[in-house]
Amino acid sequence: MTPAFLVAHYGLEPIPREGGMYRQTWAGPERADGRPEGTAIVALLTADDHSALHRLPTDEVWHFYLGDPLHLLLLAPDGTSASPVLGSGVLAGQHPQLTVPAGTWMGARVAPGGAWSFFGCTMAPGFTYAGYEHGNAADLTARYPSEADRIAELCRP
Repeated sequence: MTPAFLVAHYGLEPIPREGGMYRQTWAGPERADGRPEGTAIVALLTADDHSALHRLPTDEVWHFYLGDPLHLLLLAPDGTSASPVLGSGVLAGQHPQLTVPAGTWMGARVAPGGAWSFFGCTMAPGFTYAGYEHGNAADLTARYPSEADRIAELCRP
């Protein structure tokens, strides 16, 4: 299994602004507010890329599928932070599935020494770009100064 195979097999495309590659695999029926009932994607990150810090208005469930573990940075609305690892090593404290609460800033990169991670994300109600908020390094560093180095690594202009 290689990243090139996964890109070709799933028809992955670049994720705008955030980074990585993805393909939406499901969208539920449209709700009265115009959002889908739910959405699901498969996504690929390689060691030379990252998922930029962003937040969403609803919970997002991350699912680990293949490859190397994925290190997440979560910045909660209450000012706390967490660094869970998405992966198959349950006995080592990794999470094969992880829910990121609504309004939490999230970003991710492949674990040090790793090459790539293939994972999925599910939301209900579903994802729309109108609900996506891109992180600003200066604003996030002011709010979460103890995470300044990781914020700088996980932000994009």
